[in-house]
Formats: sequence, structure tokens, C-alpha cells
Amino acid sequence: MTTAETGRMGESAAADSLRRRGYSILAQNWRQGRDELDLVATDGEVLHIVEVKTRQAGSLTPPEAAATRRKFRALTRAARCYLRATGWTGEVQFDLASVEIGADGAVRVELIENAMEYNW
Repeated sequence: MTTAETGRMGESAAADSLRRRGYSILAQNWRQGRDELDLVATDGEVLHIVEVKTRQAGSLTPPEAAATRRKFRALTRAARCYLRATGWTGEVQFDLASVEIGADGAVRVELIENAMEYNW
């Protein structure tokens, strides 16, 4: 499986997991110019910007280790674009979906809410 295939599989698994938890998916792979958001969802009155990180089980680093300061800056920039484009004015939360894919194809999704703090 290529890295791109692994990533797509992880994003689909994360979106399915959020739906099962009662979230509404507003966008998947939202893009504007060079800015991109993996998942945008709502849970009540909160808009969730969800960064999805996927790894094969047994990788040297866990998926959440890829959520760096640099990535967070890029997410913040993309979130601002999304908010301008959609007119959202409510609460916004940055979450991380950590996805591991086992050798047998089993997928484990862990949602880490408020994984990244922000100051607009």
C-alpha cells in the first residue's frame, strides 16, 4: 500500500468513526489554493477541524507524533480560509484523529479532542 493509499484509508476510517459518534461531516479534503483540511465536522454547535494522521501498526513513530508546530500553523491558516469561505462564526476546535492500520487490515481510530490549542 502506498503512502497516499494509507492516508486516504485513514481519512475514510476517521470520517466513518466521527459519523458513528454523531458528528456531521461538512468537508473531507477541503482545499483552497495550497491550504487543505483533512476533515471538517460539527458536533452540536462546535466546528471541528480534524487533522488525520495514519500509520501502519508497528511504525517507529505513532501517528500523533506527526502533529508538529509547523503543521499546526498550516492548519490554522487553512482554518481561517475555511471560516472566511463558509462564514462560520461559532466555536472552533482543533482535533487529531490518530489512525493505525494493522497488517490484517484492522483499523484503529483514536480521536484526540482539543489536540492543538490556538489563539485567533
